[in-house]
Amino acid sequence: MVEAAPVKNLLKRHLTPRQIESLRKLFWAVGGFWYRSDLVRLAAFFQTDKWGDHRYAQHYQRYFAPLRRKNLHLLEIGVGGYANLGLGGNSLRMWKAYFRKGQIFGIDIYDKRAFEEPRIKIFQGSQEDERFLRQAVKSMGGVDIVVDDGSHMNAHVLKTFDVLFPLLNEQGIYVVEDTQTSYWPRFGGSSDRLGDADTIMGYFKKLADGLNYEEQIRPGYLPTYFDKKISAIHFYHNLIFIFKGDNSEGSNTLTNNQVRAGTALAVDQPASSSTLR
Repeated sequence: MVEAAPVKNLLKRHLTPRQIESLRKLFWAVGGFWYRSDLVRLAAFFQTDKWGDHRYAQHYQRYFAPLRRKNLHLLEIGVGGYANLGLGGNSLRMWKAYFRKGQIFGIDIYDKRAFEEPRIKIFQGSQEDERFLRQAVKSMGGVDIVVDDGSHMNAHVLKTFDVLFPLLNEQGIYVVEDTQTSYWPRFGGSSDRLGDADTIMGYFKKLADGLNYEEQIRPGYLPTYFDKKISAIHFYHNLIFIFKGDNSEGSNTLTNNQVRAGTALAVDQPASSSTLR
């Protein structure tokens, strides 16, 4: 096998920077097409941390495979490379290869527009900035998938979700990566207050109760937007998927969060398995 470093040095001696860039894009295009249906292999090929450092690609494959051929808009927060303007864009290229008809967008606090190419557009701004986020989604023409791989600061993640989830198209998917920072004080998390709603995990665990808001005995309760529009939440190691849809299935026991007359809950007796059918 030819070593990569000597090949790179050889190319640098005989090709112009523009020719090298064209060759690099050709390499990405060929590899992206070859592995186009397998997100695990795409993640490895494009050297993203969604496979290797983490095991996210297998979960993305599960939920995104039915969407692979759709003309959708995906927004990823965090382009990669931090302050180094010459690094980043790996995940965006991976998404572009996987969603062959999709439009891929990125947000980063640093200017990463050098990584733009056909079907990839990048906005510069902070994920804390509500006005910027709204303007970005408006410029995109709507969003079907959001992947938060940004600062991983607990306050930033929650603020971004509060702004972007309502802007997500119906049946959209919102993903939060690297939720381990929910337990790390330097990122605003806590390993002691596991139910703290100011942490990523505490916040989304609380939202999970909203999936069953119609079953809670709370007369006069007014459901929140998230109660009504989150249809599922799936938790994995360091990863959360939140699905947007209609969550108004109704209860077979309660009406408007009150016990319905004539049901087992209306009489003073312990519930049995038969009374809950």
